[in-house]
Amino acid sequence: MPAERAGYTVTMFVVDIGPTMAKLRTHDPDGNELGEEITNLQWGLQFVKLKIQEMVGHSPQCHLTLFPSRPTDINGRKTDQCGVIVFGADKTRNILNKRMKGGYDRVLEYIPVAQPNAGTLAKLDALEPSDEAGDPLDALIVAIETQDDYLGSKKTWTRKLVLVTDGESPIEVEDLPETINRINKLEIAMTIVGIDFDDEELPFEEDDKSDIKAGNEAFYAELVEGLTTGILGTCALALRETMRPDIRLTKSTLMGTTLRIGDADSRPEEAMEINIKTSKCTSLNRPKSWKKFGVRDKKKKPTAGAKKVEGDDDDDDDEMDVDEPAEEGAPKKVTFVQLKMRTEYYVDRRDHNSDDEGDVKMEEVKTEEPEPEEDEDGAPTNKLDPALEQVDKEELIRGFKYGTTYVPCPDGQFGRLPTKKGIDICGFFLAKNFRRELCLGEIQYVWGDPAQPEQEVAISSIAQAMYEKNAMAIARWVSKDGMDAKMGVLAPCIAEGVDCLLWAQMPFADDVRKYTFASLDNLVSKKGEVLTEHAYIPTAAQTEAMDNFVDAMDLMEAGEKDEEGNRAPWFDTRLSYNPAIHRIKQAQFHAAIVSDISSNPLPPPHPELLKYFDPPRRVLKRARDAIEQCKSELKVKQVPKKVAKARKDGHVHARDDDGDLLLLDARAPARSQLSQSSSQLKIVSASPAGNGKAKAAAANTDPEDSETEDDEEDLLAAKPKPAATPAPKKNGHNPLPTPARSLSPDLDLDPGRAPGRIIGNTRPLADFKVNIARGDMVSKAVEDLGAVVAEIVLRPFASRRDAELMECLEALRDTCLKEDEIDAWNTFLQDLREKCVSEPGNRQFWAQVQKAGRTMSLISDTEAEEQGGTSAISESNAEKFLE
Repeated sequence: MPAERAGYTVTMFVVDIGPTMAKLRTHDPDGNELGEEITNLQWGLQFVKLKIQEMVGHSPQCHLTLFPSRPTDINGRKTDQCGVIVFGADKTRNILNKRMKGGYDRVLEYIPVAQPNAGTLAKLDALEPSDEAGDPLDALIVAIETQDDYLGSKKTWTRKLVLVTDGESPIEVEDLPETINRINKLEIAMTIVGIDFDDEELPFEEDDKSDIKAGNEAFYAELVEGLTTGILGTCALALRETMRPDIRLTKSTLMGTTLRIGDADSRPEEAMEINIKTSKCTSLNRPKSWKKFGVRDKKKKPTAGAKKVEGDDDDDDDEMDVDEPAEEGAPKKVTFVQLKMRTEYYVDRRDHNSDDEGDVKMEEVKTEEPEPEEDEDGAPTNKLDPALEQVDKEELIRGFKYGTTYVPCPDGQFGRLPTKKGIDICGFFLAKNFRRELCLGEIQYVWGDPAQPEQEVAISSIAQAMYEKNAMAIARWVSKDGMDAKMGVLAPCIAEGVDCLLWAQMPFADDVRKYTFASLDNLVSKKGEVLTEHAYIPTAAQTEAMDNFVDAMDLMEAGEKDEEGNRAPWFDTRLSYNPAIHRIKQAQFHAAIVSDISSNPLPPPHPELLKYFDPPRRVLKRARDAIEQCKSELKVKQVPKKVAKARKDGHVHARDDDGDLLLLDARAPARSQLSQSSSQLKIVSASPAGNGKAKAAAANTDPEDSETEDDEEDLLAAKPKPAATPAPKKNGHNPLPTPARSLSPDLDLDPGRAPGRIIGNTRPLADFKVNIARGDMVSKAVEDLGAVVAEIVLRPFASRRDAELMECLEALRDTCLKEDEIDAWNTFLQDLREKCVSEPGNRQFWAQVQKAGRTMSLISDTEAEEQGGTSAISESNAEKFLE
C-alpha cells in the first residue's frame, strides 16, 4: 500500500437518512448482538463516527464539556478534515442548488468541511430518519463539488469520498458516466458502505431482498468498477475492518541539513559537503493518555485560575456541569473539574549535617489535589511525611548527579559546545563489528536533496561504496547550531530505484555499562584447577535434554499450511501489534459511537490482538516429552514460597542458601542498622542555622542527655545500649528482653533454616547444641545436623567451612554415642563417604576426616558397649573404614 501524506486529507461523508434507514435491528449479519435495538441509520453512523474519531484533535472547541465519557486527541492534525452531506433530508441546502438556483433537492450540507471535533460527533448523534427519500447520485455530485470548491488550488491534498446507504432509495442513473469521469479526474478514493449488502468476503447474502435494492447494488458495483480507486462492501465487514489493528504508513516531512566528510573549515580542499534531506523511517507510538476529572468540592475555592497542565492548549477551563437528582427529587448540579498536576519540593534534613548542604536530599511530590492542605499556622504540610520541610522552586538550583554527589548548575545547564548544524562522518568500520543491541531510538533516512541531482548522485556513490565494502560510518549529528550533538552510525540502504543512508543513534562510550561475570561452564577452584565435573556444570544428558526442548519449541514451521502443504512460520512481525495501543484506541472509539456505555459495554479485544498470546497447540504437544525430560535430568522442583517473618528489632537475617553472606552475623552492625534497631542510635535532625552538631538520641531516652562534641566520631564509636524494659503485663510478670541476633547469635535458632528442620545451615553447631540441651528432640537434631553437613560439603567453595564442619562431626559423633543414636551415626558416615568420593563430591573434606583418625570413624560394638549401647560394626571394620 503506498504511503499517504500525513494529514492533508479531506473526506466527504455522504449519509442516507431516508425513511428505510429507520428499520430496527438487534443483530449484525453474523448473528452477533449489537447490545441494544438500533436503527440502520445508527448502525451505519457507527462507521462514520469511527472514521471521524481518527481525525479528532484536542482544540479549544473540542474538550470534554460535551461528552464526559468521550476522549479526544486521537491524531489531532489540523489538516485532517471532513464534511458530511445527507440526502433524504426535509430541506435542501447545498452548493449546487444555490449556484444553479434549483435542482439537487433533498440534499443537505449537514456539516461543512472543517477539522472535526466532539461537536461533530454530537451532530451525527442528532441525525434522525426522514419521511422522504433522496437521490444518492445527486448527493455524490454535491459532495464532489463541495470538496473541490473547498480545496481549490490545494492539488496535493488527498481526496476521499464515503457513501453510507441501505440501497433502498431510487437513483437517476443518467449522470453516471460523467460522475465516474469526474471522480477519476480528481483522483478521489471512494468507499461505498452498504447496509446488509451482499458480500462474498464476509460472507453474507440477504434474503427477501427488494427489487430496488437489488438493482441499486448492481448500480453501485458498476460505479466502483469504473473508478480508479473504489471499494464496495457491507457495513458489518467495514466495521470489523475498522476495528482491526493496523499500521498506517505515512510520509515524513523532509528536513534539510548538510552531510560533511572531512574538516571543511581547516582543510576545505580535502573536505566534502553534500546537501541532504532527512526523514523518519520508523516512529515510536505510545498508548493514548487520559485526562482525570473529579467532582468539585464546593467548600474549596474554584480552580479556574489554577496553573494549566503542561501541554494543555485549552484557552478555557475543562469543566463539566452534570444534573444529578437530589434526595428531594429536584435536579442538583454537580460540577466536574479536571484535576491539575502540581509539583511540590521538600527537603529532608534529618540525615544530614548543616555543614554538608550539598547532600541534602530533595523530594519531589506530585499530587492531584486542587489545593495544598495547611496546618493551624497556615503553613503547607506534607501528608506523606510531616517532618519534611517544604521549599519554593525559586530557592532551588539545578544539579547533575556525578558519581555519588550532585554538581550544582546555577544557570540550569552547563555551557554548550560550539556545534554546527549538520552530520559529520568521523570514520568508517566494517559492518560485522556493529553492535545492534546499542541502537537507541528511531531510524532516519538520509537522502540526497531531490531538487539537486548532483547531490543525489553523491549520496548514491557513498551508499554504493559502503555497500560494496560492507562498511558503516560513525557520524555526529547536530540538529541546530549550538545544540547538543548525537553520535550514531550510517548504514547503506540500496533499494529499487533509489540509494540512501540509514541513521541510527548510538550511546556515548561513557554511557555504556559493562558488566562481567564468571563463565557458566568453566569453573576454576581456589588452587587454579579447572573443574570438568561439578554440580554447576551441566552434564551431557542435561545438555541433550535442553537441546531437545529448544528444538521442540521451534516456531518456524508452526503456522498454517500454504498451497503446497508447507507450514509457514507461526509469528509474523508485520501482523503483530501492541495490545495496549490498540485496546485503548478501541475503548476510545467505542465511547465515541455509543451513547450509554453501561448498557452497551466495551466488546472484547479484536482477535488479531490476541493471536499471539497463546502458543500453538501442536507446539505444546510436541514439547511435552521434552519438558518432562528436562524436569527429570535437571531435577526441577517447585520452590516453596518463603514468608518473611517480621522481627521486633528490625533485623533481617541472611538466607541459608546464600553462602557469601554466612559470615555477616559475626561482623559488627552496619551503620545503616544503627537507625533501624530500637536499641541503637538514630540521627534526629540537623538545623541549617545551628552550630553543625548533629543530635544523637537513643531510643526511649532524653535527647538532651546524648549531645556530643563530635557527632561523627561518637556515632562510629557508640555502643548499643540495652533496650528499655517493656511495661509489665496485667498478670504482673515482666517478659524477658529479646536481644538482637547480631549481639547474641547462640541464644536463638536460625530463622532461615529449611522447612521441617530444626537445624539451620548458617550456624548448625549452635542450633544443634540448643536442641540437645532441651533433651526432647535428640533424634530429630541428629538427623537434621547430618543432612545439613552433607548439603554444605557438596556446595561450591565449601572448603572455607571445613573447620566448622569438623566440629559439627565431632559433636554429632559424641552425641550419638552417648544418646544411643549409634546406628544413625554409622549410616550417616557411610553415606557421607559415598557422596564425598563420587563426582563431583568433595575429596578434600573426606581427606580431613581420614586425617582425624579413629576418633572420627564408625562407632564399633566395643565403643557402644562402654556406653551401654549396641553396634553392628566390629572394631576391625571401624578401623578399616577410613583407610
